[in-house]
Amino acid sequence: MTDRLATRAAELDAADPLAHVRDAFVRTDGVTAYLDGNSLGRPLHATRAALADFVDGAWGERLIRAWDEQWMDAPTELGDRIGRVLLGALPGQTVVGDSTSVMLYKLSSAALGAQHGRDEIVACADDFPTDRFVVEGLAAEHGHTVRWLSVDPRTGVTLDQVREQIGERTALVLLSHISYRSAWVADMAAITAAVHDIGGLVLWDLCHSVGALDLALDAASVDLAVGCTYKYLNGGPGAPAFGYVASRLQGRLRQPIQGWMGAADPFAMGESYEPATGIRRFISGTPPILGMLPMRDMLDLLESAGIAAVRAKSVALTDYAIEVHDALLAAYGVELASPRDPALRGGHVILDHPDFREVTASLWERGVIPDFRPPHGLRVGLSPLSTSFAEVLAGLRAVADLLGERPPLAAAP
Repeated sequence: MTDRLATRAAELDAADPLAHVRDAFVRTDGVTAYLDGNSLGRPLHATRAALADFVDGAWGERLIRAWDEQWMDAPTELGDRIGRVLLGALPGQTVVGDSTSVMLYKLSSAALGAQHGRDEIVACADDFPTDRFVVEGLAAEHGHTVRWLSVDPRTGVTLDQVREQIGERTALVLLSHISYRSAWVADMAAITAAVHDIGGLVLWDLCHSVGALDLALDAASVDLAVGCTYKYLNGGPGAPAFGYVASRLQGRLRQPIQGWMGAADPFAMGESYEPATGIRRFISGTPPILGMLPMRDMLDLLESAGIAAVRAKSVALTDYAIEVHDALLAAYGVELASPRDPALRGGHVILDHPDFREVTASLWERGVIPDFRPPHGLRVGLSPLSTSFAEVLAGLRAVADLLGERPPLAAAP
């Protein structure tokens, strides 16, 4: 069985049109299998040189002059590139800056402020903590009620579930496009249309989508979206988030954190705040220029590869992970907690077993790096451009080895 899986992995790697791109990423001898690329992407060799060039050049040589020469426009220029390469968004609708949590707050609060006479927020009870916590805080701040969607953690939010919760009082629906647990892909276009039908706005969290799926925000008439850049965009720990605001809404929404960099003329030092026109008004403080550097190199790779090819590789990787689960792990009582249908599955796979908290800790000691999500999910995150099929097999084979060393589970009474 193992020989067949190894042969299969070798065949898939040999046929992979993106295999050569793996050499662009920094690797260390201590890691046998990195299965957490959907939490923090590997760094690129090019980034090391880019950071050194930045210190010696734009920062070291040009100093403060670099603000006028290039840095002031960096949040919108990089935002436009993310929009073009990955989001299916025309220019002038995407901006880079802040953390994901802050960007979620800013765009959600702006949306609520524009929805006069509506006092309900719809969100998923099983969403990532930041999303839920931001919703709770906004509801308290605005005096709104939250209608929580209760979903099966092994699947995710459906159109019918959303329709059951929305109505004439709905101001905002905030959902993750891909469930951080199961990898379930929500129907963005259909859900957005349903919310629009009752006069609501939708904010999509794209943290597990951007760089793994082929997105089409403009075509789906998306209102608002937020995504991080340290997962599939390999921007590094703490890399800034991006926010998307459809051009039709920009003049209607008031940005809640009125900082000087979002003003019409930041250097006028005016007595009162006048927002910039367009997407720039959603900038608050000084842009994180240094934090934007690494993702530029990754965007070069993604644009060269093409997001359609990246998505095809992602599907192949997760298909193979499920194949290995069925062959090696199911016999130990491991359950697949992600959709088998690739059309409903993002770039990671969740495997459930009561021992996986302890197993994950042991895997890390052996140089196999997945992550653990309570109550007992081992999350296999597969970054398409940096992960090989052989790496997937090595990692999941280590899981099987550890389970084989543990006493069998007691039978249910």
